[in-house]
Amino acid sequence: MSTNYPTVLRTRRLILRQWQESDFLPYAKLNADQQVMEFMLGTMTEEETRQSIANIEKHFDAHGFGRWAVQIADSEKFIGIVGISIPTYTLPFSPCVEVAWRICPDEWGKGYAPEAASEAMRDGFERVGLQEIVSFTTLINLKSRRVMEKLGMQYCPAEDFDHPMVPQGHRLRRHVLYRMSKADWNLRP
Repeated sequence: MSTNYPTVLRTRRLILRQWQESDFLPYAKLNADQQVMEFMLGTMTEEETRQSIANIEKHFDAHGFGRWAVQIADSEKFIGIVGISIPTYTLPFSPCVEVAWRICPDEWGKGYAPEAASEAMRDGFERVGLQEIVSFTTLINLKSRRVMEKLGMQYCPAEDFDHPMVPQGHRLRRHVLYRMSKADWNLRP
Protein backbone atom coordinates (compact mmCIF):
# COMPACT_ATOMS: atom_id res chain seq x y z
CA MET A 1 0.00 0.00 0.00
CA SER A 2 1.16 3.51 -0.74
CA THR A 3 2.11 5.85 2.08
CA ASN A 4 1.11 8.74 -0.17
CA TYR A 5 -2.32 9.77 0.96
CA PRO A 6 -4.46 12.89 0.97
CA THR A 7 -4.29 15.07 4.05
CA VAL A 8 -7.96 16.05 3.73
CA LEU A 9 -11.19 14.43 2.55
CA ARG A 10 -14.31 16.58 2.16
CA THR A 11 -18.02 15.97 2.16
CA ARG A 12 -20.83 18.46 1.77
CA ARG A 13 -20.71 19.40 5.48
CA LEU A 14 -17.54 17.86 6.89
CA ILE A 15 -13.78 17.82 6.64
CA LEU A 16 -11.89 14.62 7.44
CA ARG A 17 -8.28 15.59 8.06
CA GLN A 18 -4.99 14.61 9.60
CA TRP A 19 -4.63 15.02 13.35
CA GLN A 20 -3.52 18.30 14.93
CA GLU A 21 -2.32 19.00 18.45
CA SER A 22 -5.48 21.08 19.00
CA ASP A 23 -7.54 17.87 18.60
CA PHE A 24 -6.12 16.32 21.73
CA LEU A 25 -8.35 17.96 24.37
CA PRO A 26 -11.67 17.50 22.52
CA TYR A 27 -10.70 13.91 21.63
CA ALA A 28 -9.73 13.20 25.25
CA LYS A 29 -13.09 14.63 26.37
CA LEU A 30 -14.87 12.41 23.82
CA ASN A 31 -13.00 9.32 25.05
CA ALA A 32 -13.80 10.14 28.68
CA ASP A 33 -17.54 10.49 28.02
CA GLN A 34 -19.55 7.62 29.56
CA GLN A 35 -22.35 8.01 27.01
CA VAL A 36 -19.95 7.88 24.05
CA MET A 37 -18.09 4.86 25.46
CA GLU A 38 -21.23 2.97 26.52
CA PHE A 39 -20.48 0.07 24.17
CA MET A 40 -16.73 0.00 24.82
CA LEU A 41 -15.03 -1.67 27.78
CA GLY A 42 -14.57 1.68 29.48
CA THR A 43 -13.57 5.28 29.06
CA MET A 44 -10.02 6.28 28.14
CA THR A 45 -7.50 8.29 30.14
CA GLU A 46 -5.63 11.24 28.63
CA GLU A 47 -2.54 9.03 28.27
CA GLU A 48 -4.58 6.37 26.44
CA THR A 49 -5.95 9.11 24.16
CA ARG A 50 -2.41 10.32 23.36
CA GLN A 51 -1.40 6.74 22.57
CA SER A 52 -4.50 6.34 20.39
CA ILE A 53 -3.52 9.38 18.30
CA ALA A 54 0.07 8.09 17.99
CA ASN A 55 -1.26 4.70 16.83
CA ILE A 56 -3.56 6.39 14.29
CA GLU A 57 -0.63 8.35 12.86
CA LYS A 58 1.53 5.18 12.67
CA HIS A 59 -1.32 3.38 10.85
CA PHE A 60 -1.54 6.17 8.24
CA ASP A 61 2.23 6.03 7.72
CA ALA A 62 2.25 2.23 7.38
CA HIS A 63 -0.88 1.75 5.24
CA GLY A 64 -1.79 5.07 3.62
CA PHE A 65 -5.22 5.15 5.28
CA GLY A 66 -6.62 5.37 8.77
CA ARG A 67 -8.96 7.18 11.12
CA TRP A 68 -9.39 10.87 10.42
CA ALA A 69 -10.14 13.76 12.75
CA VAL A 70 -13.54 15.10 11.69
CA GLN A 71 -14.64 18.72 11.82
CA ILE A 72 -17.69 20.61 10.66
CA ALA A 73 -16.64 22.52 7.53
CA ASP A 74 -18.43 25.78 8.38
CA SER A 75 -17.32 26.09 11.99
CA GLU A 76 -14.09 24.03 12.03
CA LYS A 77 -15.45 22.39 15.21
CA PHE A 78 -13.85 19.00 16.00
CA ILE A 79 -16.70 16.48 16.30
CA GLY A 80 -14.96 13.12 16.39
CA ILE A 81 -13.06 10.41 14.59
CA VAL A 82 -14.05 8.42 11.51
CA GLY A 83 -12.10 6.21 9.17
CA ILE A 84 -10.89 2.82 8.05
CA SER A 85 -8.16 0.76 9.68
CA ILE A 86 -6.80 -2.72 10.13
CA PRO A 87 -7.70 -4.12 13.58
CA THR A 88 -4.66 -4.85 15.76
CA TYR A 89 -6.09 -8.18 16.96
CA THR A 90 -7.19 -11.33 15.16
CA LEU A 91 -10.90 -11.74 14.44
CA PRO A 92 -12.77 -14.73 12.97
CA PHE A 93 -12.86 -12.87 9.61
CA SER A 94 -9.28 -11.49 9.65
CA PRO A 95 -7.54 -10.10 7.72
CA CYS A 96 -9.92 -7.18 7.26
CA VAL A 97 -10.26 -3.42 7.09
CA GLU A 98 -12.86 -1.89 9.42
CA VAL A 99 -14.78 1.35 9.11
CA ALA A 100 -15.52 2.94 12.49
CA TRP A 101 -16.63 6.21 14.05
CA ARG A 102 -16.88 8.04 17.35
CA ILE A 103 -18.86 11.30 17.30
CA CYS A 104 -19.49 13.87 20.04
CA PRO A 105 -22.94 13.24 21.55
CA ASP A 106 -24.12 16.83 20.97
CA GLU A 107 -23.72 16.08 17.23
CA TRP A 108 -25.58 12.75 17.24
CA GLY A 109 -28.65 12.44 15.04
CA LYS A 110 -27.39 14.88 12.39
CA GLY A 111 -26.14 12.24 9.94
CA TYR A 112 -22.46 13.08 10.45
CA ALA A 113 -21.32 9.50 11.17
CA PRO A 114 -22.70 7.98 7.95
CA GLU A 115 -21.63 11.02 5.91
CA ALA A 116 -18.03 10.84 7.11
CA ALA A 117 -17.88 7.03 7.06
CA SER A 118 -19.18 6.97 3.50
CA GLU A 119 -16.37 9.31 2.42
CA ALA A 120 -13.76 7.21 4.24
CA MET A 121 -15.13 4.09 2.53
CA ARG A 122 -15.09 5.83 -0.87
CA ASP A 123 -11.42 6.65 -0.32
CA GLY A 124 -10.76 3.05 0.72
CA PHE A 125 -12.41 1.54 -2.33
CA GLU A 126 -11.37 4.09 -4.94
CA ARG A 127 -7.90 5.30 -3.91
CA VAL A 128 -6.61 2.48 -1.70
CA GLY A 129 -8.17 -0.27 -3.85
CA LEU A 130 -9.77 -2.30 -1.07
CA GLN A 131 -12.06 -5.12 -2.15
CA GLU A 132 -14.10 -5.19 1.09
CA ILE A 133 -14.68 -3.09 4.19
CA VAL A 134 -16.32 -4.46 7.33
CA SER A 135 -17.84 -2.94 10.43
CA PHE A 136 -18.70 -4.61 13.70
CA THR A 137 -20.14 -3.71 17.04
CA THR A 138 -21.71 -5.29 20.06
CA LEU A 139 -25.10 -6.89 19.41
CA ILE A 140 -26.90 -4.27 21.52
CA ASN A 141 -25.36 -1.13 19.92
CA LEU A 142 -28.40 -0.25 17.81
CA LYS A 143 -27.19 3.28 16.95
CA SER A 144 -24.01 2.03 15.29
CA ARG A 145 -25.92 -0.75 13.57
CA ARG A 146 -28.24 1.88 12.06
CA VAL A 147 -25.22 3.76 10.72
CA MET A 148 -23.95 0.54 9.13
CA GLU A 149 -27.33 0.01 7.50
CA LYS A 150 -27.44 3.63 6.25
CA LEU A 151 -24.06 2.97 4.63
CA GLY A 152 -25.62 0.08 2.73
CA MET A 153 -23.54 -2.53 4.54
CA GLN A 154 -24.98 -6.04 4.75
CA TYR A 155 -25.53 -7.74 8.10
CA CYS A 156 -24.16 -11.28 8.20
CA PRO A 157 -26.05 -13.03 11.07
CA ALA A 158 -24.22 -16.31 10.51
CA GLU A 159 -20.99 -14.45 11.30
CA ASP A 160 -21.99 -13.07 14.74
CA PHE A 161 -18.97 -13.64 16.98
CA ASP A 162 -17.57 -13.30 20.47
CA HIS A 163 -15.07 -10.43 20.42
CA PRO A 164 -11.66 -11.75 21.49
CA MET A 165 -10.81 -8.55 23.41
CA VAL A 166 -13.99 -8.66 25.53
CA PRO A 167 -13.93 -10.92 28.62
CA GLN A 168 -15.97 -14.13 28.70
CA GLY A 169 -19.44 -13.51 30.13
CA HIS A 170 -19.31 -9.73 29.60
CA ARG A 171 -22.55 -8.19 28.25
CA LEU A 172 -20.64 -6.64 25.30
CA ARG A 173 -18.85 -9.83 24.18
CA ARG A 174 -21.28 -10.88 21.41
CA HIS A 175 -20.71 -8.86 18.24
CA VAL A 176 -22.39 -8.48 14.86
CA LEU A 177 -20.59 -8.16 11.53
CA TYR A 178 -21.57 -6.01 8.55
CA ARG A 179 -19.81 -6.14 5.17
CA MET A 180 -19.55 -4.01 2.03
CA SER A 181 -17.75 -5.28 -1.07
CA LYS A 182 -16.26 -2.99 -3.68
CA ALA A 183 -18.74 -4.46 -6.20
CA ASP A 184 -21.68 -3.57 -3.92
CA TRP A 185 -20.17 -0.11 -3.32
CA ASN A 186 -20.06 0.48 -7.08
CA LEU A 187 -23.77 -0.45 -7.38
CA ARG A 188 -24.84 2.21 -4.87
CA PRO A 189 -26.94 5.06 -6.32
